Amino acid sequence: MTLTMTSYSAASIDPLSKGLGTVPSTSVPLDQAVNLEWNLLAEDVSLPAAVLYADRIEHNLKWMQDFVAEYGVKLAPHGKTTMAPQLFRRQIETGAWGITLATAHQTRAAYHGGVERVLMANQLVGKRNMAMIAELLSDPDFEFFCLVDSTDGVEQLGAFFKAAGRRLQVLVELGVQGGRTGVRDDAQLEIVLSAIARHEGTLVLAGIELYEGILGDEQTVRAFLRRAVQTTRTLAQAGRFGRAPAILSGAGSAWYDVVAEEFAAESRAGTIDVVLRPGCYLTHDVGVYKKAQSDILARNPIARKMGEALLPALQVWAYVQSRPEPDLAIVGLGKRDVAFDAGMPVPARHHRPGTAAPREIAESEGWEVTKMMDQHAYLRVTPGVDLKVGDMLSFDVSHPCLTFDKWRQLLVVDKRYRITEVVETFF
Repeated sequence: MTLTMTSYSAASIDPLSKGLGTVPSTSVPLDQAVNLEWNLLAEDVSLPAAVLYADRIEHNLKWMQDFVAEYGVKLAPHGKTTMAPQLFRRQIETGAWGITLATAHQTRAAYHGGVERVLMANQLVGKRNMAMIAELLSDPDFEFFCLVDSTDGVEQLGAFFKAAGRRLQVLVELGVQGGRTGVRDDAQLEIVLSAIARHEGTLVLAGIELYEGILGDEQTVRAFLRRAVQTTRTLAQAGRFGRAPAILSGAGSAWYDVVAEEFAAESRAGTIDVVLRPGCYLTHDVGVYKKAQSDILARNPIARKMGEALLPALQVWAYVQSRPEPDLAIVGLGKRDVAFDAGMPVPARHHRPGTAAPREIAESEGWEVTKMMDQHAYLRVTPGVDLKVGDMLSFDVSHPCLTFDKWRQLLVVDKRYRITEVVETFF
């Protein structure tokens, strides 16, 4: 059986999604939203609305691709951040080797969105999850990898994919004591490798993977990475990999520069595909990833020389809906609309409908979201400030992953706040 890919360029704007304007009775493709002539500042769309700034997305795409090119490594950005096949395709068109995902469902959504190579940085467990991947592997042009770190996992995969008549490429995941998944030491590694060998012809040992983001300091991260390099070299020299080149993969959004430094030599040797997996660079943020990027710029000379760094490209816009006290505004967005796990949203821009372009809200003004409920944000402001019911505010976010998953469709806007595209998510 050969699967048929759905063309998401032909998917339509959903008139029932929040944060959109009036949609005609005839369907409008996501990438033809510009024909509706919506403008955010003209109040053509319902608020709250999640907004992506096209110029900043383009900047971030190019910045990260240029960065990995400096080290000669490959990029498979983690797609769980956005779960938007339209954005996946933009990443691949800019040069990404593939897309990283975490689940079988995410992998299926990416495949039907046109992605032909997925690194599932997770263990594949469960009959239906395995069946979903086996169905996708009926397409000879689709390449897929998943992780293993136990004999139980290997045996279950081996039995299922043998019965399904499919070959499955696996990466052995390395872990650390007290960490998340992954083999803890060489003894566990050898047990898992032996289990994979028992399923020769069905399971293919394609490489080594790790996730260093659970570690808190650079010295420990580098030690873990060097362990991975040595393990990969040893297995390559022993001829134990069934893929050429074998894969060595790591790097979340906080330590990708260190991973690039430690793994680059393996890439230059030509026998290893080094694959980095940061995902949050695409939209960046003003919180946890801004701090991580500041650390990267401080320690990495290549990042510093590349001009303007990553820019926050995701905001949520909402109306002021009440001014019950001189120093308080209640804004119409809440926990259903924006992430709050890594810090409250930060007020960024203020616009009064009917006036010129929005003004930037300076940090020195002291505006601060102090509390959020399901649909309301408490915004503390300076008494006497010119802020009225019906004014529009935009908010920067920390941890973009948990803002994206609150939206089925997001708006892409140009520098004039015209909506040029609607991006669909699949959480």
